Amino acid sequence: MPTAAARPPEVKGWFGPALVLVLSVTALRWLLLAFDRTDLFVDESQYWLWGQHFEFGYYSKPPLIGWVIGAVTGLVGSDSPFWVRMPAAGLHGVTALILAALAARLWGGATAIWTAAAWLSLPMVAVASLLISTDTVMAPFFAAALLFHRRLLEDGRVRWALAAGAMAGMAFLAKYAAVYFLIGVALAALWPAGRIGWRNGAALLGAFLLVISPNIVWNLSNRLATVSHTLDNIGWVREEAPLETGLNLAGLAEFLGSQFGVFGPVFFGALILVTVRPRGTVGMLAFVLPALTVVSFQALMDRAYANWAASAYLAATPLVVASLMLRPLWLRVGIGVNVVIALALPLLTLVPEVTLGRDKPILSRYLGRSDLSREIIALAEAQGRIPVVAGNRDILADLFYTGRASGLAFYALPPSGRPLNHYEQRHALPDNATGAVLVIGDLPAGCMSLAAGQTLTGTGTWSGKRFAATVTEAGCLHAPG
Repeated sequence: MPTAAARPPEVKGWFGPALVLVLSVTALRWLLLAFDRTDLFVDESQYWLWGQHFEFGYYSKPPLIGWVIGAVTGLVGSDSPFWVRMPAAGLHGVTALILAALAARLWGGATAIWTAAAWLSLPMVAVASLLISTDTVMAPFFAAALLFHRRLLEDGRVRWALAAGAMAGMAFLAKYAAVYFLIGVALAALWPAGRIGWRNGAALLGAFLLVISPNIVWNLSNRLATVSHTLDNIGWVREEAPLETGLNLAGLAEFLGSQFGVFGPVFFGALILVTVRPRGTVGMLAFVLPALTVVSFQALMDRAYANWAASAYLAATPLVVASLMLRPLWLRVGIGVNVVIALALPLLTLVPEVTLGRDKPILSRYLGRSDLSREIIALAEAQGRIPVVAGNRDILADLFYTGRASGLAFYALPPSGRPLNHYEQRHALPDNATGAVLVIGDLPAGCMSLAAGQTLTGTGTWSGKRFAATVTEAGCLHAPG
């Protein structure tokens, strides 16, 4: 990674082409999104619900994604799936420009333009532009923190330390994975070119803590709900003897293999080569390797989802592009392969029933959710508009969203211990509830049916599944004690 003295002079002329590229790709993604025929996924519906109630934290994630969705849908006056998901493509467009600015300072204008193109083409960005996720909301702030850290290394001004810390704090309010930025700053400082000094380090950390302090206070006031959920995801942390079942070598192989799909096959291969032969790029690798290493360890110990190391690719994108500028053919091939994937994914959402030889549609997990919700709502209305109670988080998430204008009340089954999801935490059936309710799922022991029950069958994500729908007395559902 170049030092301040070795930094290339300011390069002009990259921003205009990069901006045109970003606007064009973003507009195309919004156009295709307008014709998207998939249902909101369970997480998206939950994020939308969070956005209806401003808080400094929520059960499973920090608050920024709820704020973004709430702000957009409130501003336009619509809660349609398009507006819930619309911020995603725009946020990735902003991220592309910020990463291009970082690349320009390190490697020049040509690398900046290719960096913007590379980011927009990434398979993970293509998927994340169709959905709204915490990775997407984190991305521009994490990228800005990287850019301000670079400016700090160039002239050592404390304002850049404060800006980097504040942007890292905003990224943390989107997803706790932003802590990898702080780890990267510490690792980069092991080399002279990456040292920011103790004063600037304290300023950066202070700004970070100041920005995230409302979420810390919220967690302390809510029994560390989000922290507890994060530990739940790291299954082996909760186990007394995690090694008794052996290391999950297959899980590690699956996670690493999935990264060729997340970052693109050519780009991830190039990242491996850059890691093996850094050649002056150690400073940037400090922001890449921690996430990949930690999540790989998690995969080895238990399991890890493909997107859990997404923060690594914010620094990896300009780094890999810079390395491939010496091999322009491979750079073009890498982006070309990614573009094919990036175009195929939104086209699938226009015809989500396509199976391509599979037993179920490829996008089955994004289908059938609203259909089941409407069937449940119709049953509740037929029984005199009684409240609906369910124990399945996926069903509850879509009921709140699809039934937002129904006027019906939706509740989670009261938890018998620590709440295991947002609905048990904030929308459990009240202890004083009485009268008839429609229960979706098996009745708890001691509850009697007040009317003939029905069995609901679904399509898409619910294909092959059956759910009992029974009217019972609310009092029998109250949690013991």
